[in-house]
Order: sequence, then C-alpha cells, then structure tokens
Amino acid sequence: MWSHSLALVLIYTVKDAVPSKLHTYLNCPLCLTLFNSPVVLPCGHSFCSPCITEALGSQQQCPLCRSAVAAEEAKCLPANLILKSLVEKAQREEQAAGMCPEHEEKFKLFCLTDLQLACIICRDGEKHEGHRFKPIKEAAQSLRTDLEIFLQSVAEDINVMEQLAKAQQENLRVTREKSEQLMVQIGRQFQEMHQFLRKREDEIKNELKCQEADGVEKMKEALTTMETALCQSKELESKAASVLKITDPEKFLRKWTEGGSTMTRESLFKSRTNTLQVVNRELCLEQHESHLQLFMWKEMLQMITPREERLTLKSSSPHVAVSDDGRSVFSGATSQKSQASGFGQPGVSAVSFAHRSGRRREHYWEINVGNREFWEIGIENYFLQYKEQKYAACGQNITRELEFENKPQKIGIYLNFCSNKLIFFDPVSAYITGKLFQHLYHKKQTKQTFV
Repeated sequence: MWSHSLALVLIYTVKDAVPSKLHTYLNCPLCLTLFNSPVVLPCGHSFCSPCITEALGSQQQCPLCRSAVAAEEAKCLPANLILKSLVEKAQREEQAAGMCPEHEEKFKLFCLTDLQLACIICRDGEKHEGHRFKPIKEAAQSLRTDLEIFLQSVAEDINVMEQLAKAQQENLRVTREKSEQLMVQIGRQFQEMHQFLRKREDEIKNELKCQEADGVEKMKEALTTMETALCQSKELESKAASVLKITDPEKFLRKWTEGGSTMTRESLFKSRTNTLQVVNRELCLEQHESHLQLFMWKEMLQMITPREERLTLKSSSPHVAVSDDGRSVFSGATSQKSQASGFGQPGVSAVSFAHRSGRRREHYWEINVGNREFWEIGIENYFLQYKEQKYAACGQNITRELEFENKPQKIGIYLNFCSNKLIFFDPVSAYITGKLFQHLYHKKQTKQTFV
C-alpha cells in the first residue's frame, strides 16, 4: 500500500514539476540515474532491477530502511509498473524538449554508429566509446541530402517496379487466357475424337445387328420348316401304328386310305431329313472383330491434325542424290537409298531439304532412319545425332547425350512456330506409352530448312 501511495504522490508531483527536475523523483537511490526496469521491495522502496539484485547479493536487506528481505522474495521481486510508465513518459518529454533524459544535457551531437541523438556527456561515456559523431546540423544536412538522392532513385525504382508488375500482370493474364484457350481446344479435339469413336461404334454395332437380324430370320424359317415336317412325321407314325393293329384286310385298307390319303409307297419310304438343313449364319466383322483398336487407331490418324506431312527433298551436296519423287536420298557413290531420312551414309555430306507449308504454324514429320550406323536430323543448328551407337542432342555450343529405351527406326519431329519449340521423339514409343521423348529447343527465328 505504501508503494502505491508513493506512486500517486509522484504522479501529482511530476505533473507539476519542471521537466529538467524530473530526475529528482525518478532516479534510482543506488545508481542515481533514471530507473531501469524498476522493482519494489516488500518494504515499499523501489530500485532498478540490476541495482537491487546486486545489492541483495551481499546483504539481504533494503539499502534504505534496512528491512530484511527473504531469499525467496529476492528471486521474484514484482515490477513497479506505475514507476516504469512515469520513467518512459519523462524520457519522451525530455527528448521532445531536446534534452538527454540520462544526463539532462541538450542534444548537440548525432551518433553515426548507433544512429541516435547524443549529448556531450553521452559522447564521452562508455556506451558510445569508439563511435563516430557529427554535429546535429551537419548530420541533418547530410541525411537530408541522402534522402533527396534516395527519393530520386527510389522514384526510378518504383517506376521500374511498376512496369515490371504491369508486365507480370500482363503475363499472368496471357497465361490464364492461354490456359483457357488450350482447355477449350483440348476439349474440342477430344470431343471430335469421342464423336468419331461413338459414330464408328454405332456403325459397327448396326452392322452387327443387321447380320444378326438376317441370320435370325433365315434360322427362324428353317426352324419352322423343321417343326412342320416333324409334326407331319409324328402324325404319320401314329396313323401307321394304329392301322397296323387291324387284322382284317378290308378294314385295314379302308382305315389307311380314309381321309383322302394318296401317299404312294415311294413317298412313304422317302426320308424327309434330306430336304432339311440346319442354317448357320456366322457373325463376321472381319478386322474389327480381332483388331478393333488397331483399325480404329488407323482411321483416327486420318482425322488428326497436324498429320504427318510429306516433304520435298532437295540436295545441296554433290555426294547426295534425291530420287525423282523427292521422297528418298542416297549416296552418289553407293546408290543406297534412304527413305525420307535426309541423311547419307557415313562419310557422305548431309542433304538439305525444305518444306513449304503455307500459313501453317505447326508441323509434324516422321523420318525413317532405319538401322543406319550414323545419322543427323534437325533444323538448322539444332539436330539429333546417332553416332557410334550413341544418341546426342546438339545445339549452338550445346551437346547432350540421350538414351532411348529401344533403337528407334523412325524419329518424330514436331515444330511449332507460334511457341518457337522443336521436339524430337520416338513415335513408336509415344504411340504405345502416350509419352513423348522430348528434346526441346526454343528458337527466336526458325527457318523451314532441314539438315
């Protein structure tokens, strides 16, 4: 209770006190400076936490009134929050008045090391030992110059960052629009394939139903004929068995001929099974029965865009000749043809060939490389190479070894001028697994000239 009364007295006293005299009421009795984390003893006296901790370490009593302080109480002294708030308020007021709250001196210096105001006593104190100082006016002018330069540079940086952010937003918009466009394109293309497959499914099923209906009709006719003949034979059997029981010759003949029966002896013993035959109409869908998926895939290839394109080859090498149809190249020395490969044998210069595609921006080819020991295929300076049983992707100052699961007989080439991408892959593996072996190049400009 005493400590609270003292705090209230301090509040009213400090309220009316001159700022330069605040330290008279807010100084620690031990260190004679402003309270630092003030704590209160059971007797009511307050001290800095570091000061009283050191004092109680030598004597377990209050330094002012000599009241005993138990060891357990000394370990957890309560903080004097009211005194702490008064100290903080006094420091703010003195700083606002341009006074050093610690030494009651006017601020005249600026510490460049700690970036804070200081008085003459602060400069010579241990806290700022070895620090660099400037007079307040010089420090302010220097900082003002720096801030003016900063504002100019930061304005340029802000302008650049705004441009970058704008460009990023544009890229974000373009990416989203491209994604939506591709989603629609993919959905449309899959819808076309689904429609094609559903149409072919209905056509093949209708063909099967027609075969079934035709076969069932003929088999029903044969069954009706068989059932009629069977019924007649059973009636004749029953009548013959009944007549044979009559022993009187006159009654016997009258019974057999009654009802207008004119069956002769030849017709009686003639077998009716010779005129009957089981109809068997085997359902046959030909290739669609055993290899449906294969032939559907082949049919789908005719509707897929881009399709494999036919190239017109032109030789620019005296060692390489081109066939009359422009589809094969071969060595002038050996005349060994290479179907649409674009390559000669080892030691023979490569052939160059071009393809005119009009306005199309996407192109796809399959080049037959066969079992050659050496070949190179690509566009300008970007090509795929097979040499010494090793594959390598080559670009401008770039060579990277590659691996195929199996030795491909064909190499697929996909060229997209819109995205400036060139892709090589094994078409057989791609068809089987649905994955492309990709070696991708990005080119700013790509001419349609192959080497």
